Amino acid sequence: MTQQHPITPPAELIEDWIEIAKPEPWKRPPDPNVLCTLAAQWGADRQLEADAEWLEQYSLDAPHLTITPTGKGLVEAMRPKPPSLKEQALKTFEEAPGPDHPMAMTVLNAEQHALIRRALEALPDD
Repeated sequence: MTQQHPITPPAELIEDWIEIAKPEPWKRPPDPNVLCTLAAQWGADRQLEADAEWLEQYSLDAPHLTITPTGKGLVEAMRPKPPSLKEQALKTFEEAPGPDHPMAMTVLNAEQHALIRRALEALPDD
């Protein structure tokens, strides 16, 4: 259930960057400054696209507008908080087959088991 960050470059693009960042084609390792710059530019471009899409949806001329968009609203939309441990555990149970499911004997995988254990351990001992 490990979630990838929404702005994560594809593996093929990273490989391209590594080739671009080599000072000379036969030399290794790639220049970290070039790699960091390429990654930062790519990430900034993805963020700008997401920001523009959000602004289009919530712009003042939108007929469905119920609130005035704010910088805080944009930040909250672009950087949502990750789900809590409780929310993750509940989602795991919602997605697991119930007792009446034909595959009810299916066992939780190790990651699901650990997530639920951590959530239960976080509950108070009432």
